[in-house]
Amino acid sequence: MSIQLTDDQKKTVAQWVKDGSTLSDIQRRLSEEFKLKLAYIDVRFLVIDLGLALKEQNKPSAPIQDLSAPPPPLPGDDPAAFEPESAPGGVKVELDRLVRPGSMVSGTAVFSDGVKAHWALDQMGRLSLGADKKDYRPSAEDVQAFQQAITHELKKAGYA
Repeated sequence: MSIQLTDDQKKTVAQWVKDGSTLSDIQRRLSEEFKLKLAYIDVRFLVIDLGLALKEQNKPSAPIQDLSAPPPPLPGDDPAAFEPESAPGGVKVELDRLVRPGSMVSGTAVFSDGVKAHWALDQMGRLSLGADKKDYRPSAEDVQAFQQAITHELKKAGYA
């Protein structure tokens, strides 16, 4: 699409760019002042065709973090302090040696009532749990113990 602007209009657009207008600002002002309805990409091409360079917008940047350092431990986050036998509810969790298809990690769990379930974590961090018993729902205590046990097993396996 070729946009035809008069010399005065080109000077006005150049001034807008010099004043720090964004492409969105220019698009809006072209519509309001010159009655030109342009798509955002067309405004970008116009600025390029006119040989103009947009000013960098000074956005507050986040402080730089050293990602090579390990994160500080969370309360109760020490895997050495966790004893599976002392887990509330007596939930036992194991990792599969061969990960189930579509999962990042998978394994089995045996809940305090003896029900065995297969679990898996996918690439999005979603947990799936499928028990051998239909419509099975572990108790709240077992869910908490399961979360602690799975965290412990994942850390032990080097996923932390």
